[in-house]
Amino acid sequence: MINMEPALSPILMIIGAIIALFLILYILPVNLWFTAQLSGVKVNLLNLVLMRLRKVSPSLVVNAMITSTKAGLNITSNDIETHYLAGGNVNNVIKALISADKANIPLDFKLATAIDLAGRDVFDAVQISVNPRVINTPPVAAVAKDGIQLIAKARVTVRANINQLVGGAGEETILARVGEGIVTTIGSANNHKEVLENPDKISKTVLEKGLDSGTAFEILSIDIADIDIGENVGAKLQTDQAEADLKVANARAEERRAMAVASEQEMRAKAQEARAKVIEAESQIPLAMAEAFRNGNLGVMDYYRMQNIQADTDMRESIAKPGAENKGKNK
Repeated sequence: MINMEPALSPILMIIGAIIALFLILYILPVNLWFTAQLSGVKVNLLNLVLMRLRKVSPSLVVNAMITSTKAGLNITSNDIETHYLAGGNVNNVIKALISADKANIPLDFKLATAIDLAGRDVFDAVQISVNPRVINTPPVAAVAKDGIQLIAKARVTVRANINQLVGGAGEETILARVGEGIVTTIGSANNHKEVLENPDKISKTVLEKGLDSGTAFEILSIDIADIDIGENVGAKLQTDQAEADLKVANARAEERRAMAVASEQEMRAKAQEARAKVIEAESQIPLAMAEAFRNGNLGVMDYYRMQNIQADTDMRESIAKPGAENKGKNK
């Protein structure tokens, strides 16, 4: 048999040497150090090794330093490494610093990193400072003093306030304040025609309120894009009030009617009670007459005279009320 071990040994040595070379190049990023030296960035090779041990990407730090140095910014590797370990977006901060420097906007590395760590897009903020943004407000409905509703739409031109980005309010606050200013201005107008004739009055009044105080933006202008006439709220409120008054009046009338019906029923009950007492009293007359007969206080002739008187009384009543008699006959 042929012994293959002497032939495999050189191959294994070559493979081991290649692996060792890759490990050395990974631990010692010589290519990054060489690239940095060619770009004029002073960085220590040992510092790059320590970055890897601190779980910091050396390529990210070196590339950021190269970009900032070429742009004329003085940023150290320690600053970049610190921001990276804090969880910041290094590339976004570097781009924002370069854009601010070219646009002559005062922005240092400390403020830029603070804005980035606060959760705001610092590069977008610099872009808004250079190119102001237009914010369209949603339709804002307000009612003038004459009761006519107006629906206004505005365009708010804002520019980022770099110094207020940390802790400053955002676009939602701007929209809310502008909407409040529109409602106040329209509500203070004597009639809707004043607003339609001078829509710039809304812009002037709102701008004078200083709505951008405490926000991350500076309001440059407020332009009324459109004003539409809505409902006649005053007339609608009067109609609703009249309907409410009518319901109250109907309720009170129904209450009075119910009381009248109750009173009528009570009077009928009293009349029935009185009629019952009369019938009861009349029923006592025959008994009294019989008692008078027995006691000798009433004679037969007296009884007949009383019957004649009763007959005469019934005849006079029938003559006085012929309709009642005919009605009785018809029945």
